[in-house]
Amino acid sequence: MHLILFVVFAAFCLAGAINLLLQSHPINSALSLIVVMSSLAVLYLLLGAEFLAIAQVIVYAGAIMVLFTFVVMLLNAGREERTLGSHIARAVGFPAVVAILAVLATVILHAQGIGAAVLGQGLTDVSGHTNIEELSSVLFTRLLLPFEVTSILILIAILGAVALARHGDGRPDQNRDASQNRIQERTAAK
Repeated sequence: MHLILFVVFAAFCLAGAINLLLQSHPINSALSLIVVMSSLAVLYLLLGAEFLAIAQVIVYAGAIMVLFTFVVMLLNAGREERTLGSHIARAVGFPAVVAILAVLATVILHAQGIGAAVLGQGLTDVSGHTNIEELSSVLFTRLLLPFEVTSILILIAILGAVALARHGDGRPDQNRDASQNRIQERTAAK
């Protein structure tokens, strides 16, 4: 079962990476990168690194990709054309959803004790602590300051993207204000 899941999600990862390079629209590229990140999370889960899998989904496929998409959408000056979606996405989307749901069902069944796998037994140290306990202990003690500094840097990047996406030099548009004043004068004159 592990070999089949590895082959399927490695293929998803490679297909998403190739699609990322072939896309001309940046939003489609970002969505392809989400497929790559999610596939990597499943591969981490197959290796027994549950914390890395969850961090991959939450941090990279979630927060960082939302930031990328937000920045791309803010910096995109032109209008986007409306499409009904690509034919490849429709053909690959349904089997991908079925495969992901099958993997989630398998993991849940194994976590409930119905199957043979037990989560959290991938890496253990001499004292018997699991890798999740050790990693969370290091993350929330010695690496807490770099973790928080990284979140502040991401916030600064968002503010910078908003500042760059504003039209003009940040002052109100003089032409817009002048036209609104003329409209108000005409309304008052009537």
